[in-house]
Amino acid sequence: MKVIITGASGLLGRAVYKTFKETNSNYEVIGLAKTRVKNDLKQLDLTDKAAVESFIEEIKPDVIIHSAAERKPDVVEKNQELAYELNVNTTEHLAKLSLKYKFSLTYISTDYVFDGKNPPYEVDDTPNPINLYGNTKYQGELAIQKINPDSIILRIPLLYGEAESPAESAANILIDSVKDSSKKTEINNISKRYPTNVEDVARVIKDLTVKSVEQNVPIKGIFHFTANEMFTKYEICKTFAKILNCSSDHLIPLDSQPPSAAAKQPFDSHLSTKRLEELGIDTKCVGFEEWWTKYLGV
Repeated sequence: MKVIITGASGLLGRAVYKTFKETNSNYEVIGLAKTRVKNDLKQLDLTDKAAVESFIEEIKPDVIIHSAAERKPDVVEKNQELAYELNVNTTEHLAKLSLKYKFSLTYISTDYVFDGKNPPYEVDDTPNPINLYGNTKYQGELAIQKINPDSIILRIPLLYGEAESPAESAANILIDSVKDSSKKTEINNISKRYPTNVEDVARVIKDLTVKSVEQNVPIKGIFHFTANEMFTKYEICKTFAKILNCSSDHLIPLDSQPPSAAAKQPFDSHLSTKRLEELGIDTKCVGFEEWWTKYLGV
């Protein structure tokens, strides 16, 4: 099996790349990145349509896992044109190429396609994004469903894992807030989040791909994957403080969304993993505190 992974220099992409590499030595796994190109990754600007098609024509992949995206809601609000180009237009182009070159396409989407008012969300619930990031990812979904409905769409929540920098994850970066007790810091204590480890997500992507491509199980459409432990960001910080055995007195729980926030956040966009489970996919997740205790070496 020949697999291309977009966004392979990112938090999730690295985990997906590693998982496929380690699963079967006969897999040809090609990781793409626009920046931070190192190790065996290939440099490719996904917004360069001619270059992308030329690369796909040359490689002739069986599968493309499309994890590249502008995923930070506040950044999307400030760079709307660039975010739309990557999150929507690039996705649409890959969907067209999946028909032309006959490869399986898996698109990584988000729980932010929902408004967070009526969880848990099943795969057939109607999206209603309340920020531009969620809207661009939903537009990407619609483009894929219109062009190649045989594609797979996997919606996932807040991610964490082995990061090259804390800014790669909205969970990882909170460690800095916990450690810096020199100033008072307001932390969201409203929105309910379900932080999920990228290694678990990568396993699910691999399992879906193997079932679909190698075992020829007819798999298409939308799937949800998430851990089920619920935290607000303030509660994540309290967990970090407990693990690190440090004070969290400088952290102020914020019980309303600050007016300065560029992007609104859903209150509770918990996803149901029912469809994955019905397919026989393992949806177990590592415990949040368990993983971080081990990772931080405490």
